[in-house]
Amino acid sequence: MKKYVKEYLLLTLSTALLSVGVYFFKFPNHFTTGGVSGISILLGEVLTFATPATMNMIINYALLLVGLIVLGKGFTLRTVYCSVLYALIIWVLEKVYPMSKPFTDQPLLELFFAILLPAIGSAIMFNMDASSGGTDVVAMIVKKYTSMNIGTALMVSDAVIALCSVFVFGIKTCLFSVLGLMMKAFLIDSVIESINLCKFFTIVTTKPHEVCEYIIKTMNHSATVVDGEGAYTGQARKLVLVACRRTEAVLLRRAVRAMDEHAFMFISNTSEIIGKGFRSV
Repeated sequence: MKKYVKEYLLLTLSTALLSVGVYFFKFPNHFTTGGVSGISILLGEVLTFATPATMNMIINYALLLVGLIVLGKGFTLRTVYCSVLYALIIWVLEKVYPMSKPFTDQPLLELFFAILLPAIGSAIMFNMDASSGGTDVVAMIVKKYTSMNIGTALMVSDAVIALCSVFVFGIKTCLFSVLGLMMKAFLIDSVIESINLCKFFTIVTTKPHEVCEYIIKTMNHSATVVDGEGAYTGQARKLVLVACRRTEAVLLRRAVRAMDEHAFMFISNTSEIIGKGFRSV
């Protein structure tokens, strides 16, 4: 129960970040950087009887219903939760705090927050095998029935949505939208990599038993020990290979130095560690 509570608290936080970024920064500035929010901004301007927040809710819930019908069990509860909450938060924000104009007269500054907040929120969701629905639902359906490259298809569709803003809001908004789309593509990957960033140690030591005992008993990890030999001295050495979190890396480095002051350590960054104690396949 504690695990599920923590998981859904994180999903709620990530959805809130996404919603705040979209409502307070994308909608008032008409940044159409793709996805359902981009379509909602365009339709909200063309169809005067509905606001972008209302269009966002209608489209998201419609796609969610289609996803549930077509994908069935392939549609996770986490994605349903985030999709419903995302559309609901934006709708509530519109009722509680109507936005008739942007916060500032600095569109580049607002573009930064319009991309950063949703990127962090989306990255947390993706890292937990969830999403906010929207065009992701279309991608999942296309993936199920075709062999199309989903990443390319989504990028092309987002680019078309961004370019369409030139006919509704003018060239300035269109250029900001295209810039935001390019920023989003790089930023989400960078945030996901940063969240998963770990340290990989290759420790060359003459005291492998002490080092492994610390890793097993104190860090609650395991390690791999490989035989080695010093090229210059010809003396036998052991290589201890271990991966750990960033917070543990500092303690391990300090402990190894205290146990073997002549130990040689290679420490590298890695964001893809699959196995027990880290990520499942």
